Amino acid sequence: MNHILRFILGSHYHIPYGVGDAEFEAAYKTNLKPFVSTLYKYPKIPATLHYSGVLLHWLEKVHPEFFILLEDLVSRKQVELLGGGFYEPMMPLLPLSDKIGQIELLTTYLRKHFGKRPQGCRLPALAWEPHIVGPLSTCGMGYTFLEDRQFTLAGVSAPAIEPCITEDQGKLITIFPVSNQLKEAFARQRASLVLEDLIQGHAVLQGGQGIICVFPEQIFAEHEASEGAELRFHRFFEDLSCFESQIDFTSPGKLYKGLRGLKKIYFPVSQEAGVLSGESASNPAVRQFLINYPEANRIYAKMMFTHVLINQLRGDKSRKRIAREELWKAQGLDAFCPGVYGGVCRHSIRKAVYKALLGAEKISREQSSTAPSVLNFDFDLDGEGEYLFWNGYINCYIQLEGAAIFELDYLPKLWNYLDTFAQGYKRTGFADHLVSSDLTFQDVQAGVLQQPSARIAHRYCGSELFELLSMDKEHEQVHFRLPLQPGLAYGKVEIEKRYQIRKDTLKVSYGLTNRGTSTETGTFIPSLDLSFPGEGESFVHLAKIRLAEKNEEPENEVFVSEGTIITDVAGITFEDLKNEVFITLSSDQNFDTWIIPIRTPCPIKGVLRTLYQSTCIMPIRPFVLGPGDCLNTEFSLRIYC
Repeated sequence: MNHILRFILGSHYHIPYGVGDAEFEAAYKTNLKPFVSTLYKYPKIPATLHYSGVLLHWLEKVHPEFFILLEDLVSRKQVELLGGGFYEPMMPLLPLSDKIGQIELLTTYLRKHFGKRPQGCRLPALAWEPHIVGPLSTCGMGYTFLEDRQFTLAGVSAPAIEPCITEDQGKLITIFPVSNQLKEAFARQRASLVLEDLIQGHAVLQGGQGIICVFPEQIFAEHEASEGAELRFHRFFEDLSCFESQIDFTSPGKLYKGLRGLKKIYFPVSQEAGVLSGESASNPAVRQFLINYPEANRIYAKMMFTHVLINQLRGDKSRKRIAREELWKAQGLDAFCPGVYGGVCRHSIRKAVYKALLGAEKISREQSSTAPSVLNFDFDLDGEGEYLFWNGYINCYIQLEGAAIFELDYLPKLWNYLDTFAQGYKRTGFADHLVSSDLTFQDVQAGVLQQPSARIAHRYCGSELFELLSMDKEHEQVHFRLPLQPGLAYGKVEIEKRYQIRKDTLKVSYGLTNRGTSTETGTFIPSLDLSFPGEGESFVHLAKIRLAEKNEEPENEVFVSEGTIITDVAGITFEDLKNEVFITLSSDQNFDTWIIPIRTPCPIKGVLRTLYQSTCIMPIRPFVLGPGDCLNTEFSLRIYC
């Protein structure tokens, strides 16, 4: 017996936390407003809408008239609003309490503003792991959605792909399949043609639920770009309305309680990450992003570390709640993958994430725990311990690889000055190079230090493992040594490196000793990447400190553009204009410095853009070391406002 085709029209939209108002406004004008206002004119066509909490909060603040329209559509039961995680989080990566907290935060928001608790939810990027069933069920979510490709991975193929139930640890949830094929079809041709083909195909099927679900809005609203958005949406809904007698346009909330005889399916971990990565050729599992992008893994590690700190809070429920809500802001999927808006590649998104994480950390620290300390702890979850300094001013996290700093937080401004991005090359603080004396500034600009060169001898110590010599908690210092590598260039030069932190100042002391039998000549470069809010004279000013002026205010202000060479200085000071912070790098001896802005390509909504990431500072220290000779030098980095 043939059944009438039931069609669920979905609409999803999310803009990442940390993206500027201009992109929110563009999405509102080109998609959100025309979609909802046109839908309002077709009362017989229902829609299932999912907007992230980030987007809803912005709409409430900037376009309250949009909320009035949504309220009317909900009250006349034309629109069903879906729940989910408030900040569009990467659900598989979240601790259980954060999964539940994010879902309940959006549920409470929807109930407060629209008077109805959502019955179902949409998972961010439809990323799936089986353990998600438990928190969804706990939060009262009766159903969710997965792409039909996920059904295929579970061993189900068309035409048997239809709503089902899945289970984990005794918890059940209904799964509606979302048609990826139809989404692509709506992008290529008129809705009337797509629906005609759909009806013809459905007519030959026997039995089954006869339910089709599609979320086509991010594609069809962008084709035929020469026309206005409202005209395109009007044509779409007009096409749909012509099929009202042949298709039952409905919503999942109206269907799922009446569904009977659903098959049980166990879905594997989602491999469909094209939306997450902005790519179509490579679809890694969700957690693979933590391997592919070290920057994402650092955010994940910071998230887990902050989660532990918050859980240790006792007796102050209000403070704990505020800290958790700050943490949740940092859990959006865009923090872990490139995504549609640039995600982890994008400077502004990462900065917003770290600001939230540091805010949560600062709130969660007990008064007693702000005392200066140094801790050996596996922060980045790689099986090796890192060395964590913190006090009320600075967090400084050091790894054994390169004995380099991978996070440098200035807590008064909630800013990580080592947050940068350079896929394929880890950028850290005080990552050391030993190179031949003929290396030039132009060589560095051309990327010679990232690519081997037959002309230039180069030992990059930042990729080698140092060994710990001592950790002195009382004096807040750690001491490392780089073992000899006789087969490498400068492999017989031993490096000892000592970090010490005092209030707002970090001191790094070096001892380079030639353990070989021949003279070693070259240049020692301890590079440092500082990530400012932006580049150019509106973001950063730079000043030189001459030896005679070391205790005076820096003068000779210049601006960093494509790169700067500074010669014979005792120090340099950067003024971060947005944060109103000064950063001074000084030394016990005069030095030359090369300064180069770091930019990387970043795909944003299909357009490849080159974005500022950080500013690389490279103090230059020439050396000539005979057998047994030692070069001692010290650098100080002070951050203050």
